[in-house]
Amino acid sequence: MEDDRSDAVGPEGRRKFLKTMGAAGLSSYMLALSQAAYAAQAGHEGHAGHAGHAKPARPMHGVLGKAGAGPDRPKIAMLVHPRMVMQDLIGPLTVFNLMHSEIHLVWKTLDPVMSELGIPVTPSTAFRDCPENLDVLFAPGGLDGTIACMDDREVVEFFAHHGKTARYVTSDCTGSLLLGAAGLLRGYRAASHWTVRDVVALMGGIPSARRVEVDRNRITGGGVTAGIDFGLTVAALLRSPEAAQTIQLTMEYAPEPPFNAGRPETAPKAITDRLTTARAPAVARARDKARIAVMQFKE
Repeated sequence: MEDDRSDAVGPEGRRKFLKTMGAAGLSSYMLALSQAAYAAQAGHEGHAGHAGHAKPARPMHGVLGKAGAGPDRPKIAMLVHPRMVMQDLIGPLTVFNLMHSEIHLVWKTLDPVMSELGIPVTPSTAFRDCPENLDVLFAPGGLDGTIACMDDREVVEFFAHHGKTARYVTSDCTGSLLLGAAGLLRGYRAASHWTVRDVVALMGGIPSARRVEVDRNRITGGGVTAGIDFGLTVAALLRSPEAAQTIQLTMEYAPEPPFNAGRPETAPKAITDRLTTARAPAVARARDKARIAVMQFKE
């Protein structure tokens, strides 16, 4: 009889397993994607060589940090911070992985940081070891975590420093507020989560209601699920539209949500009002941090 251990461990066991995997980092997840994408994109290359013998697949991606460096691989630094929204990271990270990139998950130390799901993520690169002249500098969202980062001098200075030379300065969801706190949105259009979109203006940015906003070298995504759209937009710029479409098909990204409630303009008013009220205290804190950030610009 087959032993179904997944049922035997129960929900608590599965939660512990997920946390353990998260603490170990995302490398295994990335490697699994890498093997599938390599097979899809490399095609017949794995069968070259002696007749009847398959050539071992090269690890084209799925490795984080400097170990993932290689010719023609964009250098991407993606912030991971306590209380970030996991989907803000995973959506674009999946795209960048399939794009064959040198991906650095950056934080102040290499200690695991706890996401809003209670799943820890292990950084691959400390701030001090992050490469210069990045192709992409990225901030994820998660309002409480973003607010804390806006008030963290080390995080803000990291973004201000690398934002001067990065080819693209980017974010998803509330991550745009961190870009604003670092002085990187002054005079630029920027998207953000709809509840804090107006806060962008407090730091000199121009709020945008677009799902993905591209203004010169600033690329910002709206709410959480815009991360994949954002990632594909970046892939089209760094690779090509055809490459981005290949990644989209690999992911089978063809969303068909069951409700048309993903924006305040289309959601039932009662739901929009209830959510606005619930998030009001956090939004007020974000406004306060934005005003402090503006004062620091003037120092």
